[in-house]
Amino acid sequence: MSIWKGKHGPLLIAEIGGNHEGNFEYAQKLTQLACESGVDAVKFQIYTGDSLVNKIEDPDRNKHFDKFVLEPDQYIKLATQCKVNKVLFTASVWDPSAFEWIDPYIPFYKIGSGDLTAYPILDIVTSYGKPIILSTGLSTMVEVEDSVKYIQSKNDIYKDKNNFSLLQCTSMYPIPDEDANLHVMLEYKNKFNIAVGYSDHTIGTTAVETAVAMGAELIEFHFTDNREGKTFRDHQISFTKEEVILLIKKIKMIKDLMGDGVKQPLKSEIESGHVESFRRGLYFKRDMKKGAVIKKEDLVVLRPDNGVGANEYYNILGKRLIDNYKKLSKINMEVIK
Repeated sequence: MSIWKGKHGPLLIAEIGGNHEGNFEYAQKLTQLACESGVDAVKFQIYTGDSLVNKIEDPDRNKHFDKFVLEPDQYIKLATQCKVNKVLFTASVWDPSAFEWIDPYIPFYKIGSGDLTAYPILDIVTSYGKPIILSTGLSTMVEVEDSVKYIQSKNDIYKDKNNFSLLQCTSMYPIPDEDANLHVMLEYKNKFNIAVGYSDHTIGTTAVETAVAMGAELIEFHFTDNREGKTFRDHQISFTKEEVILLIKKIKMIKDLMGDGVKQPLKSEIESGHVESFRRGLYFKRDMKKGAVIKKEDLVVLRPDNGVGANEYYNILGKRLIDNYKKLSKINMEVIK
């Protein structure tokens, strides 16, 4: 079975990311709420300020990320917490030195949009030979193609859709609805023989619901306990436990609405009798005598279709009756030759 198969259809990933804001107890609380919401995986970001941002070129961003750092043993405890709850743990590992100690707890890696062109980071991730999710915010299609080819060149397992997936993503917080650009998922599906999905940065759940209806196999969204009074931007685009529970109900409804794609009369149509009562059958406008040749002016098409269907209209013309018929009575093809 594909690792991208979720309990409710698409793999649902709750991105806690930096929403813990460096507070381990808060990270534990968010993890527990996410596990209870019904998601398939909980995701974090592992970094230090110095492993991510040049402190000479951008000292403010360097200090910003340093405020959100957790210790290695704390991430391991969070991974164990997920395991106890039978939920997958994963991470975007932005600190190259962290792979060695976190890898035993990671079933698949997430490469964030900012690292799509960071080939030395791609080298490290692919060296572990585990399934990869690649977010594609900030990118042109050419850049996405180049990174996909590069990842697949490092290990043949990434030519298998069960081991490699692409997420449409727009790297802003929040984004206007028109910037979700969900049709890109369909372009990915046509262009690459790998799983596709959507990483959400909109406000509300409509974009995610739409992505599911469009065939997303993975859905990633930010997660928090509540948005009120929070100043860190990611909280404002995050789902709460209650919203995830409602989303899962909507996903079931979406899947029910989508059906199986086989066009045939469905159970509700058959059991209601509508296949017959909504369709027209052929009837004679007048009493007909044995031996009469059937002409257009002899026939009328009316509901219900209880005998000869209206689709037999042109086949019945010119045929001869071998019995008498009453006006508007049910026609039997066995008395026509």
